[in-house]
Amino acid sequence: GMATGALAGVPVAGALGDQHAALFGQTAFAKGDVKSTYGTGSFLLLNTGDEPVQSKHGLLSTVAYKIGDAPAVYALEGSIAVTGALVQWLRDRLGIISKASEIETLAATVDDNGGCYFVPAFSGLFAPYWRSDARGVIAGLTGYITKAHIARAVLEASAWQTREVVDAMQADTGIAMTELKVDGGMTANNLLMQILADALDLTVIRPMVAETTCLGAAYAAGLAVGFWDSVDDLKANWHRGAQWEPVVDPSRRAREYRQWKKAVQRTLNWVEGEGADDPSR
Repeated sequence: GMATGALAGVPVAGALGDQHAALFGQTAFAKGDVKSTYGTGSFLLLNTGDEPVQSKHGLLSTVAYKIGDAPAVYALEGSIAVTGALVQWLRDRLGIISKASEIETLAATVDDNGGCYFVPAFSGLFAPYWRSDARGVIAGLTGYITKAHIARAVLEASAWQTREVVDAMQADTGIAMTELKVDGGMTANNLLMQILADALDLTVIRPMVAETTCLGAAYAAGLAVGFWDSVDDLKANWHRGAQWEPVVDPSRRAREYRQWKKAVQRTLNWVEGEGADDPSR
């Protein structure tokens, strides 16, 4: 088709939703490839190949993309409501930091969370729980906890929420993941990326171009008009920027994940009855 208005006459060569564009921009074209975009919330998509997978673990089945006359490629999607928005909340509501980038420096002053877990169910929980009755909880507080421990717990919240979605994806598909491609503004936080690798026990890969949603739209349009000939050309254009390997002791990972899941349980059944979807309650 053709665009109208200010861009009248410009051919429309591709159409992708934002998270699907990010998957495309990460050149996640093989079954089992998975990406996670980190903004105010986070969104994971797992390429499931040419057959849709009906989730039994709280995920959404979606069409990932379709190139020309080739069969459609499907994905499982897991949406997380609050990740980067929690950093903004720490800045704007509590004033613990004055700009978002400061959280990395503050959190790096401690070696762990001191037993503190922050579940940001500000308006309920998305995947894999889908519980509108949940509300946020900071669990494990003692007199030992400092603002640095809370800052680290904020970063860990993104990692543990990602872990729960990854676990659901593996349960639905049986695919044993080895790496996660990441993108979005939060991926500039190197400490978060290491925490993520440790929580997932996966290699975490950040591309040279971290804003892969825009890149994916460009890839799709370029492929459609012949600027690139094939997805192999797109793969050659994609470049790894940095990667992180898990270094935490497995027993510590398992213990902290158990504590996280215990904290999640504390968020449930907070809003009762009618009005459970009202975020002010």
